This record gives sequence, structure tokens and C-alpha cells, in this order.
Amino acid sequence: MTKLGTMFGSRVGLALAAGVLASAGPVAAADYDPPIYVDQAPEYKPVEVGSGWYLRGDVGYVFANRTGNVSYRTFDATPPGSYSGASFDTRGIGTDVAFSAGFGYHFNDWLRADATVEGFRADFNGTTTSSGACDAGLPGTTFCRSEDSSKFSSIGAMVNGYVDLGTFSGFTPYVGAGLGYSRVRWQGLDNALYCVGADCPSAAPVSNTRHDGESSWRFTYALMAGVAYDISQNLKLDLGYKYKHIQGGDMFGWDAATASAGATGIQGRDGGFGTHEVKVGLRYDLW
Repeated sequence: MTKLGTMFGSRVGLALAAGVLASAGPVAAADYDPPIYVDQAPEYKPVEVGSGWYLRGDVGYVFANRTGNVSYRTFDATPPGSYSGASFDTRGIGTDVAFSAGFGYHFNDWLRADATVEGFRADFNGTTTSSGACDAGLPGTTFCRSEDSSKFSSIGAMVNGYVDLGTFSGFTPYVGAGLGYSRVRWQGLDNALYCVGADCPSAAPVSNTRHDGESSWRFTYALMAGVAYDISQNLKLDLGYKYKHIQGGDMFGWDAATASAGATGIQGRDGGFGTHEVKVGLRYDLW
């Protein structure tokens, strides 16, 4: 092959190669698929409808109590009628089980508050003595002893605030205080008079009378301290101490005979109650 032929063949080859590349370019471009980016949907988070709220229930044992002075009036029907003041020589109340239930709210990790309904029952016993005989028919050398007994129940509503003092290995100590009102309902007061002295003809009661009980709403306050333990994320065991003071109020009215003689109004008033209680309960967080 001559030199001219060789050059011609090379140029023809180059032209064919260029044509192939030119025709292949659009096909390659048509086959290219760019990446498709899809935005991920945000993670679903359920709305905490009950966040911060909790339920609670407690039972307690009243291991000590105190009652204020129990005062009463006596009535002399001799015209125009007169009243005199007196008080029990001894008085005491016996209580055992207390209860409470309610709901509350956590404001933050340190502060919370709740509203509770709570109550207890108690027995009352009191005595008085007088220098005179119980009855005109008894010897003047004797004197009279009165023994009185009754029962009452207290149920009230309290609003309480607490400071949680930090959590340590699942234990959260706290202090708190509460204010509210209690309705104290006295049952009837049973009064028995006994002759005292060597010349008494019998050891049986000289007389028995009954006084209707009274009911009233009283201001109440409480002081608390305790510790809660995390049983689970939502459930806590609460062990605590509570001091509660219930204001004094009406206690009992006149017996039927004295009322018929002209006595009016309330005869007896209690001086209020102070109770010391240990309690155990559960708190369930609604979140």
C-alpha cells in the first residue's frame, strides 16, 4: 500500500470512530438516572394527655392524739333561769385507722400539690365530779361522779403542697403542709351519774341521760414528712408522717329534761383535736 493510501485509510477510520461516538453520546445521556431523594417523615410522638398528673391513696394509723379542753354549760331553771360554765375533769379520744384519697400535679421535679378527701373515727370519754350528792334523796355525805362517752367521725377536704428533696437510688424524701376544712359529726353523748362515798346505797348509776350530738365544719391544717420509693416508672410507694389539727366546735346539746325546763342553745363544745399519724400509700403518675 502506498503512503497516500495509508493516510486515506487512517482518516476514514477516524471519521467512522467519531461517528460512532457521536451516535453513542445521546444514548448514554438518555440512560442516566439521577438519584431520587425522599424526605423521611418525622418520628411520631404520642401526646401525653395526663402528663404531670397523679392519683394517690393512703391508709394510716393514729398512734397519738390530743383533745383540747371540753367545756359545757349547766342550767338552773329557778326563775328567771341562769347558766354556769364548767369543764370535764378528764377527757380523751381514742382513734385508730385514718384514710385519704385524691389527685395531684407535678409542677416540676421539686414541687407538687394535691387535693385529698380524708377522714377518721374516734371515741370520746370524759369524767366530772361535784361536791354535792347526785340526787336530793342521797345522803349529804356523798358526792357525785359523772362518766360521759360518745363517738365522732371526721371527713374533710384538704389542699396540700410538697417539696421533693431530690431522688437518691429511687428514694425521694419530701416535706409538705396542707389546709382545708373537716366536718366533725358527733353522735349522742351518754351521761351516767354515780354516787361516790361510803354511804352510797348502790354502785349502780343514779341516772342515765342522753344528749344529742352536733355537727360543724372546722378549719383544719396538717404538716407532713416522708419518703417515696420508685416501684416502677409510674408507681411510687409513699411512707410518711402527718400531724393534723382540727379546730374546736359544737359537741352536744341539752338532755330532754333540761331542754324542757327552758335551757336553749348548745350545751357542750370540744376544744379541737390534734392527731399524730403514720401512713402508707401509693401514688400513680398518669404519664
